[in-house]
Amino acid sequence: MKIFPAIDIKDKKCVRLIKGEFEKKTEYETSPIDQAGKFKNYGFKNLHIVDLDGALTGKTVNLDIIQDIVSKYNLKIEVGGGVRSLDSIKKYIDVGVEKVILGSGAIKNKEFLKESCEKFKGQIALGLDAKDGNLSVSGWKENLNIKTIDFLKDVNNYGVSRIIYTDINRDGTKTSPNLDETVKIAELSNCPVVISGGVSSISDIQKAKELNNKKIEGIIVGKAIYDGDITLNELAKEMDA
Repeated sequence: MKIFPAIDIKDKKCVRLIKGEFEKKTEYETSPIDQAGKFKNYGFKNLHIVDLDGALTGKTVNLDIIQDIVSKYNLKIEVGGGVRSLDSIKKYIDVGVEKVILGSGAIKNKEFLKESCEKFKGQIALGLDAKDGNLSVSGWKENLNIKTIDFLKDVNNYGVSRIIYTDINRDGTKTSPNLDETVKIAELSNCPVVISGGVSSISDIQKAKELNNKKIEGIIVGKAIYDGDITLNELAKEMDA
């Protein structure tokens, strides 16, 4: 299973949110570039980055930081946060990002998702953020009356290369991921799924691995790293060889 340590960038700093709420923000002293270097030193190969400034503005605000991370470290990076145009996707791809995560822009405009998948084959990930089974968009402030499963059925043949499924009620809370719902998404999906939201301990990683579900590609770990609940040393041991 791939382990994706997470870096959320806001005002050039590493931060973590609880349930996506900006007013419940924790700032960490390490810069995003230094933090990426630390992950690299422990042998991690994958990295999940969210540009929170981008999520708020719809622009690639922290492109320079992400470009620095790509150029300094040989990491497979997936990045999201306010990506709402083909031009923004191209900017990320051009600096060497492996996959660009589309969220609100794609959910509100399926044609944009379809066009993105056609133009950037194998490089588009879809972020499905759910609250009580329904999709949420716009920084999770807008809860759509659309079942996650129904939306996935509609777009399943578009050519998305990865789905990142987040249970909003778990995100940043360290209350363990919603594995049951993730498995349902994985069984339906035509592409691999990454678990996101609520990882609190190494046992959460081990439970995800014990699912032994070939359609579940990896797991994102954020707040538990920064708060010291999981050490990078023990997390690195759970990586695929």
